[in-house]
Amino acid sequence: MEKFIKWFVSKLPERLQKIYYKYEEKWLYLVFGGLTTVVSIVTKLLLFWLVPGNPKWESTAGVVFSWICSVTFAFFTNKKYVFRNETKNAKEFWKVFASFYGARFATLAMEEVIFLIFCDWLGVNKTFITLASQVIIFIANYILSKIFVFKNKEKASVEQNND
Repeated sequence: MEKFIKWFVSKLPERLQKIYYKYEEKWLYLVFGGLTTVVSIVTKLLLFWLVPGNPKWESTAGVVFSWICSVTFAFFTNKKYVFRNETKNAKEFWKVFASFYGARFATLAMEEVIFLIFCDWLGVNKTFITLASQVIIFIANYILSKIFVFKNKEKASVEQNND
């Protein structure tokens, strides 16, 4: 994947290459965030297609299944390509994994609160809130991943040495 990205960027005009490399992490987050959205949609629709009939639990199961699939996809792509996080052992890996899922649970709760307040209490259009909340959640996920999950190891080690 990294070779493909480098090849693709090399085909861009030099000015765009400079912009890409200046903001590489953010561009990669945007690309893999888009792919995460595709994973979410495809897995949800796949479950809907695979479950016969139209049981009442289908939509909840579809949302939960697609959330698990998309967050897992996002974890591995963010870890490897966006933040280039390397873990030395299983304990470190699972700590990062748990932190990532914890951050995503936090933004899931944030989204639920946004819908509760704006749709249920204030009666704002659900389509508008869906689109607006996605922007907010996308930014919040990036910030949480950058600051709490995939911390800069050099910065973290300096902070530990200062304690």
